[in-house]
Amino acid sequence: MAVAKKDQERVTYAWMYGQQARKDGKERVVPEYWAEQAEAWLQGFDGVPLGSAPKPVSETLEAELDESAVGKPR
Repeated sequence: MAVAKKDQERVTYAWMYGQQARKDGKERVVPEYWAEQAEAWLQGFDGVPLGSAPKPVSETLEAELDESAVGKPR
């Protein structure tokens, strides 16, 4: 499902403020201001990564890239 850019920014900020609240030693209670993005705030507080899980690097990566693709920049 696509998320509007403004909504995605709000989710990101809620997540960051949740992380900061944990660092500041505050309780795990979503502030009223972040009620709409409560899930993201709690994920930030709990240290859950935002977004999808990292994708593993292909085992055949070396075969996919040739020497010129990974050589020194010109």
